[in-house]
Parts: sequence; structure tokens; C-alpha cells
Amino acid sequence: MKKILFIGLMLSLLAFATSDAVFERTSVIVTSESSLEVSGKTNINRFTCDFDVNKLKNPIEVIYYLKHNKMVFNKTVLVLENECFDCGGKALNNDLQKILKTNQYPQITLFLNEISELEAHSDNILANIDITIAGINKNYKVPLTFKKDKGMLITGDLTLSMQDYNLEAPKKLFGLVTVQDEITIDFQLAVREN
Repeated sequence: MKKILFIGLMLSLLAFATSDAVFERTSVIVTSESSLEVSGKTNINRFTCDFDVNKLKNPIEVIYYLKHNKMVFNKTVLVLENECFDCGGKALNNDLQKILKTNQYPQITLFLNEISELEAHSDNILANIDITIAGINKNYKVPLTFKKDKGMLITGDLTLSMQDYNLEAPKKLFGLVTVQDEITIDFQLAVREN
């Protein structure tokens, strides 16, 4: 997702680019002003798990080329260590680790495939990403907003189905408390070129 931030900056260059595929290389740093949280609902309340962005491995390599009105990426990946999520308590954290099958799959990976403009000369872009959770990979097209200042700020959200990843939430109190299938990932990534 951090790489998506850098992509927004590159979109402004698309108007001057040719369709020749010439790979470019750079790296970006996701700064501590960033945030990423996963939220969901049970049948009785809501829960939120925050990711510690200071634990991200920086810098992140970005390899891309420009093609028409798109930036196409090669091996650009953001890795989220499952144990860096904090749900506000040890029992909740343990439940999340069980849901994500952390013992077998300790990371969530987000592969940035390409980005394109949603509207000409706007702050909105569309990112094509692959997300791998618990060994299962799914593709998403995610609308994002980016703003340039001293760096880039990329914001967006994505709703996922736990069933798509064969994830099953533990039931509490003999099944009286259950987690709903949909979870939402909200992110605000502050990124700067390294």
C-alpha cells in the first residue's frame, strides 16, 4: 500500500509519457504519520485492530514502467507481519492470530500490479492489487485518493470477505458471540521517495 502512495506522484507524469515500456527503479519510505487498521463487527459490537506502521521494512523497492495512462509495477510488494496488529487486548490479539492462521502464514502481502487515473487531472486513482492472506491470493481494484505535499498521502479503504480466504473466526460464549464475515481495511499512507 505504501507503494501505492508513490504511484500517485508518478501519475502526474503520465501526461508526458510515451507508451514505450522502460523500467524505472526507485524506493519509498512509509513514514510514521501513516495508519492502517482492520475493523469488523460481531453480533454485539465492533472491533478495530491497528497495524504498527513503524514495524514496516523500509525502504520499499518500486519497479515500474509507464504504459498509456497506467503505471505497471513489477515485484512491488508491501509485507504486513500479522503480529504487528494490535486489537486492544491480549485475548483479542490471540483471536486475530488464530483467524489469520499466523502459525502457518505469518504475513499478509499486498502486490501492487498497476495504477491508473480514475478521472483526468483529479486526485483519484485506481489501484490493481493482489492480496495474499493465509496462503490465498485475491485480486482487487481499489479506488484511492492521493495528495502531494512534502511527500504523498494515499488514502483508501477495502472491504474483504473472510470466507474468500477460508478464514473462520472463533465463536465465543458457546456461539453466542460471532464475528461477521466482512472486514474493512482503512489506510492512510504517508510516503516519501527515498
